[in-house]
Amino acid sequence: MKKIAIIGASYLQLPLVLKAKELGLEVHCFAWEIGAVCKNIADFFYPISVIDKDKIFDICNKIGISGITSIASDIAVPTISYVAEKLDLVSNTYKDALTTTNKYEMRKIFIKHNVACPQFTTAKDNYSIDGFKFPLIIKPTDRSGSLGVMKVQTIQELEYAIKRAKNESFENQCIIEEYITGAEVSVETISWQGIHYILSITDKVTTGEPYFVELEHHQPSLLNIDIQQKIKTETIKALDSLNIRNGASHSEFKITNDGQIFAIEVSGRMGGDFIGSDLVYRSTGYDFLKGVINISLGIFEKPFFTQTKSAGVLFLCKETEYLLPVFENNINRKEIIKIERTDKILRHIQSSSDRSGYLIYQSDNKFNI
Repeated sequence: MKKIAIIGASYLQLPLVLKAKELGLEVHCFAWEIGAVCKNIADFFYPISVIDKDKIFDICNKIGISGITSIASDIAVPTISYVAEKLDLVSNTYKDALTTTNKYEMRKIFIKHNVACPQFTTAKDNYSIDGFKFPLIIKPTDRSGSLGVMKVQTIQELEYAIKRAKNESFENQCIIEEYITGAEVSVETISWQGIHYILSITDKVTTGEPYFVELEHHQPSLLNIDIQQKIKTETIKALDSLNIRNGASHSEFKITNDGQIFAIEVSGRMGGDFIGSDLVYRSTGYDFLKGVINISLGIFEKPFFTQTKSAGVLFLCKETEYLLPVFENNINRKEIIKIERTDKILRHIQSSSDRSGYLIYQSDNKFNI
């Protein structure tokens, strides 16, 4: 029986662990015990931090894994590449993994390869915004899930936002970038030996300023075909610039009213918020989870779509209180394939961790309450 290492054991990794078990693999899961919902599902669980790459390598080397992977977790990406590189398994390089998990280093690569992105600078110690125009967006360099993200209009707000973002950053660093007005999308991709296959473009709905936490994701995109083709072209360009060659990737773009496309960030892993684990399969019929697992094992089959459906996820919070009747009264809607209330309290959200529930749908058209 082949052995696979999965980095992380939260609810984000649960679909991956279940799929690996379904495929007949022996699953070895690494994570802290707090929140480790996969602990009793994996065949073996190790209470080790996902960033303790040397300790994880020692165990993986000893047990003789055939692959290592994760989904929806930026923090796990460098460890995966580090271990895979040392064991001669399929992954992206450790050096490139460090770039794709640092927004500042990523943007420097974008500039070098003429990938359009917002004007930016870093704010680790001293900083200058000469030549920048408000409003600005402040972000930690090394976090995801909207943690520490804030839009500001003034110098006074800027100081607070920088402190807030740096407090969320592992390296105590943030970036400052000009705010781009327009539609926001993400692109799910799977790659094999440098060849990229675009699986889906996802339309996003966020809370808007100042924190821009994601409230809804919908596939397929309803943007016009010409814009979608431009997005696909820019996705391939961005992936190549970052040397993402194997496995899943999740790319985010802003599209201005006049059709300009700006890369916001690219992650060398499957998108979170159920985008990769659920929506791609529900909209296209392609088993993205199986594809990611197989690539980690050195197996690749070209993606094949078996259906064209609308699929999406809507999150419950104070901003989406209109969804409450659906959650509380168990409204029977055949389009809803999964619904869960994760917290009794509804909050005005500042990051994705503040959300209180979700529903996933599949239908012939975009879901409306």
